[in-house]
Amino acid sequence: MNRLRLLHWPLTTDHGPLLCILLAIALSLFFTTRASAQPDMSAGYADTPVLTPNLKHPDILNNVGIDQKLGSQIPLDAVFNDESGNPVKLRDVVGKRPIVLTLVYFDCPMLCTIVLNNVLRSLNSLDITVGRDFDVLTVSFDPHEGPRLASEKKTGYLTKYGRPGAAAGWHFLTGSEDSIHSLTDSVGFRYTWDAASNQYAHASGIMILTPQGVVSKYIYGIDFPPEDIRSGVRAAGLNMVGPPTTEIVILYCFHYDPATGKVGLIVSRALKIGGVVTVLTMASLISLALRKDRRVHQTAPPANLAPLPPTHVQPQ
Repeated sequence: MNRLRLLHWPLTTDHGPLLCILLAIALSLFFTTRASAQPDMSAGYADTPVLTPNLKHPDILNNVGIDQKLGSQIPLDAVFNDESGNPVKLRDVVGKRPIVLTLVYFDCPMLCTIVLNNVLRSLNSLDITVGRDFDVLTVSFDPHEGPRLASEKKTGYLTKYGRPGAAAGWHFLTGSEDSIHSLTDSVGFRYTWDAASNQYAHASGIMILTPQGVVSKYIYGIDFPPEDIRSGVRAAGLNMVGPPTTEIVILYCFHYDPATGKVGLIVSRALKIGGVVTVLTMASLISLALRKDRRVHQTAPPANLAPLPPTHVQPQ
């Protein structure tokens, strides 16, 4: 009872400022939600998006997604360019260790950067190391991007990763449209170009491959728990193909507002809605607690009255 008592205050004018402070805290949490969710990488990175599940599903997204093709072999003879501009076949960069595959495009206005940032964040918290225990293969699906941009991205992410030997295990590749399609088709990654918004519509997720380039696991969304990556890498290193992923949350990088001419992720109002709901919920709970406490104080006997003696019932 004493512990519960800490949650209640009598409804007096003295506590008006306290209620205002609590509501101010809730409002500050709401208005700082977007700021606290920004990516931690610097140059050229866009704001972190927010979900808007109530938006109408655009027709263009019917051709966008990530289909699970567990056990599929990536095209080892497909030719790409590495970050130095040298032509390489996929078989030249696989075959030694398990691979974390990230399909992005480097000029993506938001989602690809978020994916790479969160992959980096998870990699930094792992006790296994890129280039020693597993490799990372980051491939642009934009055929117009080249080695210069790939090199800039690699330098930025390796600087943030900061572990020795990682440069030999984290590859940033660009390639022709044919090579890109052969790779994306093999892992079920579907995307499309939208001329109206001048960007690619695509989904978010990563794949884990065996050292031979066989798809072993999918991790959807933009949050890649370190333990999921660690267990996936361990299984892929044993040439195991995991079961289908059942918990699938896909974010799509596509939204065009003709009124403003701006592009964004289809997730831009839910945190605001959630913030409002949070504020209203907190206010309701506080109000209920204060009302209950007022009723208790109104019905409670005066504190200066002596307690009544116990009533003894004589046995019959």
